[in-house]
Amino acid sequence: MTQVQPEAAVLQVQGLVTQFHTLDGTVHAVDGVDLTIHRGEIVGLVGESGCGKSVTALSILRLIDRPGRITEGQVLLDGRDLLALNESEMAGMRGNQISMIFQQPTTCLNYAHRVGAQIGEVFEVHQRLSRQEGEKRAIALMRDVGIPDPERRASAYPHELSGGMAQRVMIAMALACQPQVLLADEPTTALDVTIQAQILDLIRNLRAQTNTAVILITHDLGIVAEMCKRVYVMYAGQIVEQAGVVDLFERPLHPYTQGLLGAIPIFGRRRQRLLTIPGKVPRLIEVPKGCRFASRCRRRLECNMEICTTRPPELFEAEPGRWVRCWQYALESAV
Repeated sequence: MTQVQPEAAVLQVQGLVTQFHTLDGTVHAVDGVDLTIHRGEIVGLVGESGCGKSVTALSILRLIDRPGRITEGQVLLDGRDLLALNESEMAGMRGNQISMIFQQPTTCLNYAHRVGAQIGEVFEVHQRLSRQEGEKRAIALMRDVGIPDPERRASAYPHELSGGMAQRVMIAMALACQPQVLLADEPTTALDVTIQAQILDLIRNLRAQTNTAVILITHDLGIVAEMCKRVYVMYAGQIVEQAGVVDLFERPLHPYTQGLLGAIPIFGRRRQRLLTIPGKVPRLIEVPKGCRFASRCRRRLECNMEICTTRPPELFEAEPGRWVRCWQYALESAV
């Protein structure tokens, strides 16, 4: 699936498989995911809740707890496989070379410690600064991410901050060491639209200043259209489409992507009929033999494509730079 030479990418995820072994069976949460991210690029990873986006990000950072386990794949950061590092080496990479903004900042911050000390700890651990120097750097960083009166806010506890302010603290912690890659998992969840816009502007501006690559994980295609250069669409643990953002919005190829875009209301269009995707996502503990979207795919029914229910499709390069996991394009190219 790789479209570029390895040295052109800061992060390459190859064949990533993450499973959760439960009493009911094995949940195939992430199943053969490939991603390629270049320096200074903002790439979207989209899909509905439960499709595996967050588990992919946590797998990249090796933050999967039992009963979960990464069973296959490589995560190459500047050519170095993160999955092959011991835990001490990986701890040195997290927050330093690769960081994450988590979905719920209020649950990730420690309520027993002041926020300035929590940001300063990043400098203490990764840059061996003293506590005093770390907190001094933390105040400067809080100012950089737009927190007003940072000297006073540094002495606040997380419960004293608004949701938007807590998210800025999380961004400050994630960017403290100017990582090469930033994973942003639904960074605007539960924020009002004004704060959402401020957070997105902040990520975009800081990326431009530091040349940090960003993987923006979201279910909001409007945010993807505004922020991203390329996008990966995920469904039931697999990447089903990859394209440039303009190409994806102008002409989505995969039936699932078409359904997602068809369900978005267009401002100013009266009496528009929004599409719905019939059926439901398959249980990842009972993965279908064929395409995971087959039971919900109108195109399969219209074309009577039996192969969709018997053989799983691979990612296929339907056009230069455009990849899709759908039998229609593979079969058409063979004709």
